[in-house]
Parts: sequence; structure tokens; C-alpha cells
Amino acid sequence: MSRIFQQNKEKINRPRNTEVDAYLFIRDNLKTLGWDVRNPDRNSTGQVYTQNECLSHPEIQKYLVQEKPENIVKISEKNFWIIEAKRDHRQLEQALEEAEYYAKKINQSSNIQIKIISGIAGNNNDGYFVKSRFFDGNRFLPVVINSKEISSLVSPEIARTLIETNNAEIADIPIDEKLFLRKAEKINEILHFGAINKNYRARVMAALLLALIDDTPPNVDASPSVLIRDINGRAEAVLEQHEKPEFYEYIKISLPPTEDNHIKFKKAIVQTIQELNNLNIRSAMNSGADVLGKFYEVFLKYGNGAKEIGIVLTPRHITKFAADVLNISLNDILLDPTCGTGGFLVAAFDYIKNGSTKKQIERFKQNNLFGVEQETEVVALAIVNMIFRGDGKNNIVDGNCFQKYLTATTKNGVTTAKYITHPPEEGSEVITKVLMNPPFALKSSDDKEHRFVDHALLQMVDGGILFSILPYSSMVKGGGYFDWRKKLLENNTLLSVITFPNDLFYPVGINTIGVFVKKGVPHPSHQKVLWLRAINDGFAKKKGRRLPNERISNDLEKIKDILKSFLINPSFRVDSIPAFHKTVEIDFANEDLELIPEAYLDEQPISITELNKEIEKLMRENIAFQIKFEDRISNIPEKNDND
Repeated sequence: MSRIFQQNKEKINRPRNTEVDAYLFIRDNLKTLGWDVRNPDRNSTGQVYTQNECLSHPEIQKYLVQEKPENIVKISEKNFWIIEAKRDHRQLEQALEEAEYYAKKINQSSNIQIKIISGIAGNNNDGYFVKSRFFDGNRFLPVVINSKEISSLVSPEIARTLIETNNAEIADIPIDEKLFLRKAEKINEILHFGAINKNYRARVMAALLLALIDDTPPNVDASPSVLIRDINGRAEAVLEQHEKPEFYEYIKISLPPTEDNHIKFKKAIVQTIQELNNLNIRSAMNSGADVLGKFYEVFLKYGNGAKEIGIVLTPRHITKFAADVLNISLNDILLDPTCGTGGFLVAAFDYIKNGSTKKQIERFKQNNLFGVEQETEVVALAIVNMIFRGDGKNNIVDGNCFQKYLTATTKNGVTTAKYITHPPEEGSEVITKVLMNPPFALKSSDDKEHRFVDHALLQMVDGGILFSILPYSSMVKGGGYFDWRKKLLENNTLLSVITFPNDLFYPVGINTIGVFVKKGVPHPSHQKVLWLRAINDGFAKKKGRRLPNERISNDLEKIKDILKSFLINPSFRVDSIPAFHKTVEIDFANEDLELIPEAYLDEQPISITELNKEIEKLMRENIAFQIKFEDRISNIPEKNDND
């Protein structure tokens, strides 16, 4: 099939674009963002007038007479927002101009005012472009968040912030995490229906996110082959700009081999770009929160991508918790030998950014963050994560961590590290802090979780602190695990162990703990260990997902300051709370050498109320048993004493 014939075929088969598509797009997105899309005249909480309803408002009708924009949104009794739509991308500026035309007419009123206008252009096939402006009393200015012009419709929170500050530029705004989680799941569905394999989706996401960095969007109106070349070209340019060109081969995307699937593939790509634009992804990535990390977490975790790639992503509230309690300083050189999408490194970087100067931040990100990840598509996501956070020159590399070591070096007079292929010589170790979550339950006996811990410790300076998430079983099992625990204590000091919630890595079913180890100081017999049991972290399972829940207590927040103080000073006094936390020496007389909080914490005393509940429960169970098996019990012959 010739290219010209194929293009003509696309034009013939393509439905004629209408503005009706845009009406549905506007309504659905307003609803998703939290607006009440019902007519304000018919519902007390309604906020959205359609084109055929807006003139029912007397003040609007007074100044527009018979003219009607697509939608008018009621922000408050005085402030309103006009949305105008066109069916072709090339008409975006026209839509915006018409919205401003309507706004200026209404703004003659002394009773109401149009504070926000939006232009929308596009259709269901090619997606939609959105631009918004805010009226500061003199002129309509582009709405900008985190130095990036927004690409979505305005949420109620953004609208309120614009009006309260009377400024079109918003420095930062809280990210709606639940919205990001929903979008991550929806994008997985889009890519699934686009016949894009699970293993390929991380690559597609990395390429698209890099392609969206530029202020000019990809040419979604082009043919499938031209669009893919455009996306790849943009991604390659960004990687080259940030001195990471070698990762281009791992994220570039290709059309399916069968030409009949090209349109289907392009549609999935266009719809994904639309969903990312609806999230204001460029503004979100410029924020202070690790939004991209959370987005990846859900995108891979609940789309089964993580399972297919063979990784268990560390929840972002855990990476932040670890970075906080380790009290990372500008002089620390950090390593994550199994960095995945870079969650721990991002958390450490965020911790340093608070209270540091721009010069200090720049030096830290170039010289103090190191990560290794063996899955090339996953490490590409880590690179993208750091690029969006203003650091494309970090020292994240792909490969087998057991074949890479770090040793001390200097760069421009600054102490840093460099990768070598052999263990560092004694005295040239440079890593001061390690944060890691090694792969669990690998079949190869050579790659047990503790081997990753040993490899990291080998590169650390004496006195450096390592944090690692490990399977609960690794601290209670016998055999090789027992030998490892014994050797660990012979060469290092165990500072603290935390039991995490049973479902922390849901839907992966594995119980985990967190360990804090001081490198190079054999564990003194009198050294107390801080044993913690944080089985609640403010999350709960709901409809197959693990989401924040205000009704669930957060033990991590309760223990954070205690743990942080103890890591700085292991003599820090900690009160004992049954089943929660306690400091006590390791029981070396225990032949199993179990290093878990449950072996050392005091038991929770049972109250009279709880005791009565248990007694009542047993009685109910006993009565239920007797009722259920009454006939069988009555037919059991009595035992004769002579039997």
C-alpha cells in the first residue's frame, strides 16, 4: 500500500470532526476536576451552564444578548469562567480570542466578572489542546503553574487560588494524588486497548514525558510514522541536552510491524498525551512533590508492568520517611544500588533542597547522588524522573550492581565518587548513606537480598548508615540467613529494625521490615537496638488499591522523630510502649538470633473489655458449633468406663 493511498484512506475513514465532541470532553473533564456540572439555576450547588443555558442568567443575558459561548462556569456568585471550543487544533487561538471577546462584554457589568477564559480546540481522534487566561483587572494573562503554562482545564482549587492572589502565575499548588492515580490506571487501559504490551509501556511513558517537556506539543495531527518520529526526536534531544544520550535506545518507540495497527497505535499515543495534558503534567513535574514517582508507582504497579519487568516499587511515603530519618546532609554521598525509578534518590534530593542554596543544590545533585538499576527501561524512568526535577546530570547508570563499585575521587575540587569494576581499595570508600530496596525472592541463591546489602556496605565509609527494606523472613530464617545475620553483627552495628505494614507492597504479598546498620563497627553486646513496630502507615486497601485513608493512624509519623534522634545518638532515651517501640540489647543467647521487633517488644496487656470480647467470641463459637452439629453430637455413644 503506497503512503499516499494510506493517507487518503485515513482521511476517507476519519469521521468528520464536530464541536459536539468538545462539549462532551469539557463536561467529562470538569466533572473529573471536581466541578458540579449541573445547571446553577436548577441546582443549588450546580456550577456549569451549557451553551443553551447560559442566557438564563439575567446579567449574562444583559451583556451577551443572543450570543452564547460553549460553557460558562460559576466560580462564585460574582466570578465566572468562559470556555469556548473549536473542532480543529489550528483554531485554538481563535477559540481563545472568542472567549476573551465574550468576557470583555460581560465584564462591563458591575455585578459579575469573567476572571478566567479557556480555549479548546480538537476532536476525539486527534485529542484536544487547551489554553487558559486569567484576568487580573487589566488584561488576560496565561495561567502558569510552577513556571509552566497549564495544558488542562482549571480545577476549583486553581480557580480559587488565581482569584485570591489576583495573579496568573501560581508558584505551587498541592497535587491531587488521587486524580494522578486514576489517570495512571486509565492510561494503562488506553495502552492496553492500543495493543501496547505491558513490557513496552514503561518505554512509551518515558518517551512521551520527555517529548512533552518542550513548550510546543508533539504534532498529533501528523500521520502515525511522522508522529512517532517527532516524539522520538524530542526525547533524544532532551537526553542529549542532559548528557544522557545512551538511554535513547531504551526509550525510543516504534510502530507495530503490521501496518493495519498503525492507526490503533497512534490513537493510544494521542489519548495518552491527552491524559497527561489533562494532568498539567509539565507543571506537576516542576513542583516540589515527587508526583512522577507516585505516578510511576501506580502506572507500573497496578498496570502489572512492575511484575512483568520484575521490580517491586517502593511506596513514595516510605522513601520520604527513610530520607527524613537519615538526616541527610550536603556532605553525604548517597547510593541506591537497586534504584528502580529513583524514588530514594528523589526523596534524598528533596530533603536536601529544603534550606539549601541554589549553588549547594547544584553541587549536591551533580556529585552526591548515585544509583544503579539493571532493568534498562526502568532506569530510563529514573532518568526522566530526575530530569523533571532539574537534574539530568546525575550518576544513575544501568547494569548489574555487583559489577559496579564506587570509589572516592574529586571533581573541580569537590569530593565525589566514580564507578569502577572492582571493590574500592581500603581507605578509598566514599559512600556515607545507603537507601535501598533490593529485589526480593530471586530464585538464584547467589542473589539473596542480603547479598545486595553486603555489596553496598563494601563501598561505605566506616560509620556510614545503611537503610534497607528486607523481607521479614530474612531476619528470622535459619541456614544461610542465620549465618548472614551473625556475620553482619560481627562487622557492623545494628541500630534499629522496623516492622512495616503487612500489605505495604500490595498487591505483592510479602511482609517486610526496615533495617538501619552502621558500617564497620562490630556490634557491642551492650549496644541497645531501637525496635519499632509501625504496622499502620495511614493507608488502607480499597477496591483492590492501597490508598491514603484519614481514618487510619500513621505510626511512621509517630516514630519519625524518635528514630531520627536515636540514629544520631544511640544512647538517646526512648520510653517503652508495648507492641510499639522499645530499646533493648540483642539477645545473643537466642540460638536462632532472630532480629525482629516482635522478639523484643513488650506484649500489649489485655484489657478487661478485650478479655470479655474474647470470652464472648469463644462462647458464641461454641454455641454455633453445638447448634450446627447437634444431631451428630447426640448420636455419639457414651463412653463406658470399662472400654
